[in-house]
Amino acid sequence: MRELRFQSPRRAKNFVATTATYARKSYEFVAIAATYSSKWMAALFCSAILAFAQAQVPAAAPLTLQQVVELARTKNPTLMAAQQNLLSVKAQEIQAGVRANPTLTGVGTNVTNSATNPATPYSYSVQLSRLFERGQKRRWRLDTARSTTDQTRDQYALQEQQTILAAKQAFTSMLLAKAALKLAQDNLKDYRHELDINKARYDAGDIGKLDYERLDLQLAQFETDESNAEAALSQASYQLQTLLGGDHPTDSFDIVGDIVPPVVAGPLTELEQKGLAARPDYKAAQDAIRVADAEVKLAYANGTTDPTLEGEYDRVGTVNSAGFNISIPLRIFDRNQGNKETAKYLAQASRFSEIAARNQVYSDVDQAWVGYTTSKVLSDRYNGHYLNEAKDVLSIAQFAYEHGGIALLDYLNAIQDDRTTTLNALDAYAQTWMAIHQLSFATATEVAP
Repeated sequence: MRELRFQSPRRAKNFVATTATYARKSYEFVAIAATYSSKWMAALFCSAILAFAQAQVPAAAPLTLQQVVELARTKNPTLMAAQQNLLSVKAQEIQAGVRANPTLTGVGTNVTNSATNPATPYSYSVQLSRLFERGQKRRWRLDTARSTTDQTRDQYALQEQQTILAAKQAFTSMLLAKAALKLAQDNLKDYRHELDINKARYDAGDIGKLDYERLDLQLAQFETDESNAEAALSQASYQLQTLLGGDHPTDSFDIVGDIVPPVVAGPLTELEQKGLAARPDYKAAQDAIRVADAEVKLAYANGTTDPTLEGEYDRVGTVNSAGFNISIPLRIFDRNQGNKETAKYLAQASRFSEIAARNQVYSDVDQAWVGYTTSKVLSDRYNGHYLNEAKDVLSIAQFAYEHGGIALLDYLNAIQDDRTTTLNALDAYAQTWMAIHQLSFATATEVAP
């Protein structure tokens, strides 16, 4: 390796700057092995390389809800495993369509090289046989396999929908945790500023020691809120990253979204029809009927007789001969009658299951709609009235306390009311978002505008 030495620190800085600029422009990492005569030169070079690496790996932009959903759909390992299971089920269609293999048999007797008994002729024969299926067995096997693939595909769609719902809920939880942390930090900052003002008043003799210490004790609640909010945000972030396929969650992960929930357009009957048209579990129940019907036809087909045809060539000494054989099982006792009855009952059971799945769609949509409408009314009340009113009460109480108009207890109550009202508003927003996600899941459509 080439050894690099510099006569002065200025020349070393110019070399490092030139190297970093070249690498940044060409977007290539240049491996430089150097031996320096002093420690400060090595440290300077490492700092330049670290700065270059940081420039090449910009901070990831916060993810939106749509991006989170797409990542959950493509990166979740549980869904990836379900995809492979779906492919394995589809591969059974190939096996269902195969035909019976022919059988080749060869037989030889009295084969010898002895000359003591030349009067005994040798003989050999070759037989080729094949079973021929009747009753369209291959057709119904294919029909069953294809219907099973459709059913499995809809079951996979349901699992995908459940994963997306979990990702949306985790996204909302993290968004709420971010808002709660921002609120706790702002409250703590504002209260510390207020406490500093009252500390000056206490030092000046404007308020007594009891009032100041009661104000100082209130600071512990705001510090606790901040600590709890930080922990909740980290936990929500790790949960969401796990759903997105992250092997090791990081603290640099971030999301962005609107905490105030939107208005979902109805009416309820239209949402119910969307659910019936798009719900994968209902489609899977319909597919189960087709699978059961195909199983009934296959059971009756398996009750038919499958003949085996065989052709034979024989040679005994110098004599050649040919023959054929037909083997037909006599279905006197076993005509697959037990499997036929079982298949018929299962087919009828699948029809009842389809009715239950349809009723469940109506129930899920109706319950999700009720949850949304009630939570949306509450969140609108906080957003349009209570939040502003709580801020107004706090502002008036603060002014009145500073000018001796109200007692300290009233001022502390106003602070607590503002904190509680804001946290309740965030919780109402989160509940409404959760109801929207549940409604999207119940209808298998995206209802949020």
